[in-house]
Amino acid sequence: MGEFDVITEQGELKALARDLLDEPIIAIDTEADSFYHYFDKTCLVQIATAKDAWLVDPLALGGPAELAPLGPVFASPDVCKIFHAGEYDLFVLKRDCGFKFANLFDTMISAQLLGYPAIGLAALIEHHFGIHLPKDEQRSDWSRRPLTERQLEYAVSDVLYLIRLTEKLRKELRKAGRQEWAEAEVEALIRREWPEREFDRLGYLRIKGARSLDPTPLAVLRELFLVRDARAREIDRPPFKVLANRALLDIAQTQPSDAERLGRIKGVTELIVRRMGSDILKAVEKGLAKPHGPIPKTNTTPRRRMDRRAERRLGKLKTWRGAHAKDLSLDPGVLCPNAALETIACANPKHADELKELTGLKSWFVESFGADVVAALANGGDPEPESDPKTTSGSSKPGGRGRSKTRR
Repeated sequence: MGEFDVITEQGELKALARDLLDEPIIAIDTEADSFYHYFDKTCLVQIATAKDAWLVDPLALGGPAELAPLGPVFASPDVCKIFHAGEYDLFVLKRDCGFKFANLFDTMISAQLLGYPAIGLAALIEHHFGIHLPKDEQRSDWSRRPLTERQLEYAVSDVLYLIRLTEKLRKELRKAGRQEWAEAEVEALIRREWPEREFDRLGYLRIKGARSLDPTPLAVLRELFLVRDARAREIDRPPFKVLANRALLDIAQTQPSDAERLGRIKGVTELIVRRMGSDILKAVEKGLAKPHGPIPKTNTTPRRRMDRRAERRLGKLKTWRGAHAKDLSLDPGVLCPNAALETIACANPKHADELKELTGLKSWFVESFGADVVAALANGGDPEPESDPKTTSGSSKPGGRGRSKTRR
């Protein structure tokens, strides 16, 4: 493993930031502690140039906000910053430090657009350089200090080969005529903003199996969800490490009335009974006293309903996508996700320019394939409007077709 320096002093960080502004290209990665704390934070920033590498320790510096000297580096249009699966890295760096970004390259996005069957960093490094990256620290607690030598070596390995990998992927993108696709994807990532993190009181509805519960157990599940979150905040642990979703669901369904019955449920340990048992049983009582009302609508966008003509257009689009994805050696979902196909099918555009007005479509896809998509929809013509079963009689019946970063 290559040599590296660990940055723990503000003066060292400022000097490094000044030097990085003179580099044409640098590699970046981050480590956070989302598996170990209620509110995750940036715990380490790995940086490499073509010759050197550094591990910047924000916790030793006093917290993620102390990474401020790196802000001009991330915002510089003259320094190319390389990430692999950089979405989460940008998320935590924007959230914790307020950084702005310009001139990025993402090796995972590039690998996707080139049709690589395995797009994890370890797989790409092994494919191109025959080097096996360490994998045994993927779930480390990066907030603990001191970091072990194995953690440090694992962390720096994530950036040591990114510049060389980028050189190869850029050549392949140019050869395949897909460099502009990669640039458009990265620009969309740069523009992305994430909402402030806040507690979702309807999060219990996303627990697998919750929406199939009857009103009473669903009410119990809601109260259990709130109790678990309060405990997780109190001890600064992720909720899933306080009590698993499966255990919450089982408690909601069995509705134990005492500690002995509670302790029989799988996943409810003696320690949980001792520390949380009373609160859990009170949550069960509260849920039993007031059954759940109608399930409220969440912020998730529902799948749009389509009539028969839109469904037929969607079928045409999927056939077109399948053939083109095969020719391009791309995953169909990378070429055009299902949600985007549904948007197109409902809009039924007659001209390629109309695709630019639709939300959820990638700019490079519209630019490269807009005319082909419109031609695919026009192929064979669109059938005449069908009779509305609400206003006509005959064979048409209402309801007949009513259903409509692996290691990074």
